[in-house]
Amino acid sequence: MGCGKSNPSGQTAAFRLSPLTSVQAVEFQGEDVVIEQLEVGNFSVFTYLLGCRESGEGIVVDAAAEVDRILRVASDSGINRIKYIVNTHSHADHVGGNRELKLRTGAQIVVHGEDAERLANPPEFILQIFQCEASPPADVTVADGDRIEFGNQHVTVIHTPGHTAGGVCLYTPGHLFTGDTLFVEAVGRTDLPGGSFDVLLHSIHTKLFTLPEETVVYPGHNYGSSPRSTIGREKRSNPYVR
Repeated sequence: MGCGKSNPSGQTAAFRLSPLTSVQAVEFQGEDVVIEQLEVGNFSVFTYLLGCRESGEGIVVDAAAEVDRILRVASDSGINRIKYIVNTHSHADHVGGNRELKLRTGAQIVVHGEDAERLANPPEFILQIFQCEASPPADVTVADGDRIEFGNQHVTVIHTPGHTAGGVCLYTPGHLFTGDTLFVEAVGRTDLPGGSFDVLLHSIHTKLFTLPEETVVYPGHNYGSSPRSTIGREKRSNPYVR
């Protein structure tokens, strides 16, 4: 569902179902921010843990699977309270861990308002394909420009429709979490309900490519030649958006 990526003509490339070797990358912005990148489950999904080191409070972005591992990494990183589970979009391959993580932490589930219905009521056959539980309904819906705060840190919501109607990216200076909007050397598929290749390209060009070129791109899947990129690199070398 959310695993595919578009090709330059707007057609959907076959998506990979085989698991890859786990990837974990750690980045720090100053001394007070924790950023952990975890490849989880069988669909090459990247889950992110963002945390405020001073307060021990954090958020999980796209809790796709492997909740035990997510919580272990959080504990090892000094993050002892998960405040929000933030979904970049509603596709089942990104939200399969929502229910368990919410039950174990009490965190609130966050999604853009235009994806809230699909998050709460996914087609049953999709859950069977991805072998995951449906997410509980969102506790909080967000819109473009909203701030999601954790400790003394925050990310800003950038509404980037195209992959889904309510797809979002999350931005904090120097770092951009792109979900299935923008991958390394690719973009998200657009042939599913709520998808539009033209709308996706407009989102990327007007919302993402206007950010500083040194901004690090953290994608929603491990589909490229590296687990991260930059806005400048994608502007120059991504064949789907040139």
